[in-house]
Amino acid sequence: MTERVLLLAVKMPGADDNQFESSLTELASLSETAGGSVERTIIQNRQRIHPAYYIGEGKAAEIGELVRDLEIDLVVSNDELSPSQMRNLNDAIGVRLIDRSQLILDIFARRAHTKEGKLQVELAQLEYTLPRLRGKGEEMSRLGAGIGTRGPGETKLEIDQRHIRRRIDDIRHQLKQVVRQREQYRKRRKANDVFQIGIVGYTNAGKSTLFNQLTKGETKVENQLFATLDPLTRHIHLPSGLQALVTDTVGFIQDLPTTLVASFRSTLEEVTEADFILHIADAANDDVMQQQKTVDNLLQELGADTVPQLMVYNKLDKLSEDFIPMRHPSILVSVFESGAVSGILEKIEELLKQDWDWYNIQVPPDQGKLLYRLESETIVTQRFFQEDANAFIVNGYMRPDHELQRLVKES
Repeated sequence: MTERVLLLAVKMPGADDNQFESSLTELASLSETAGGSVERTIIQNRQRIHPAYYIGEGKAAEIGELVRDLEIDLVVSNDELSPSQMRNLNDAIGVRLIDRSQLILDIFARRAHTKEGKLQVELAQLEYTLPRLRGKGEEMSRLGAGIGTRGPGETKLEIDQRHIRRRIDDIRHQLKQVVRQREQYRKRRKANDVFQIGIVGYTNAGKSTLFNQLTKGETKVENQLFATLDPLTRHIHLPSGLQALVTDTVGFIQDLPTTLVASFRSTLEEVTEADFILHIADAANDDVMQQQKTVDNLLQELGADTVPQLMVYNKLDKLSEDFIPMRHPSILVSVFESGAVSGILEKIEELLKQDWDWYNIQVPPDQGKLLYRLESETIVTQRFFQEDANAFIVNGYMRPDHELQRLVKES
């Protein structure tokens, strides 16, 4: 059943108009992704956030009446609320109230399909809930401390807190094992010298569509936020024959709850293992610069900001005016159109050639394994058999740290 939603936001002095509007548009998209229908958006201009009600007390009463008139089922706050703000505002409006962080956590809970994804979301939800329970517990202990409140007579909230802490410890232990498995997998990939490409971008920029086009796969693609939560990795070949592993990652978003960033860190760290990053941005989105900055900030936080990167401005077909790229190197495409993927792959190789070392080597006919490695692990630009030398002449470009460098230097 679709829930009727009212959005609530406070605009502070000096807030950037475009960014504020963008955050509200995003909040509406998040609400719709979660299964809501946005009926009204209420904005209050304030000098500061009300410590007890978030908005003014009078405004809270006014919204309570509006909620009844419009038959609203749920109110969503654009900012994260403290336990006391949540409680006071809830009492004033009389319907369920959640904040932006809870909304994102709810969407992640619906979207997680793997065991790891479900554990990460549950951990984020519990860590979000615990301090809010603590607040309620402190308030109750002040009201009802004394005889009969200790030992077996402890409050349900105290039991809940203990249960949540135990569950958090249990999930962290399970996730440590998953992280160890992931690290083993990463080490094997590194040992095999497979070139790795990570796809990152703001949520709904077209990452999964590009991943499908690159891999001929069938990853779930929806015009919704966070359609992909669990990272997927597939083999692809670049135009020269260079083999690569490409990984699709969870979409980024501004004001992502800190508990989520912490919980999904092991998943997001797939990006730090990449040799090359494809950063996908929605060129048709009015807020593309801010979205780009959000992704850049998170990459920096993860320590992946120094990885070579190609900016892929997507949704060329939706542009109504000329688009000037804000980042270089870049490419402007519509990933649905034929030729887009080959254009991206050719651009990747072009950039790699600028950073990689050129080599020229003679390979005897009985060295088939070496020949295969050169063709699959380097960018071969020329290969022919020279009868005089009774050897294959191969030249191309190779990663400076590749183990085959030793053979090239010896030849």
